[in-house]
Amino acid sequence: MNKETSKCACPDCKCEVRDGHRVALDGKEFCSEACANGHASGVGCCENSCQCQG
Repeated sequence: MNKETSKCACPDCKCEVRDGHRVALDGKEFCSEACANGHASGVGCCENSCQCQG
């Protein structure tokens, strides 16, 4: 079953959340572990072109 894509809950992120890359935390959906963790380690998100840092 495919779920629709949605925008990542990270404020600065431009990525869409897709099946297979969906990280759920506190009722929100993120495109990557980095976004879900608020970029605590300074790592960007799943797409190099986005370059969000939370």
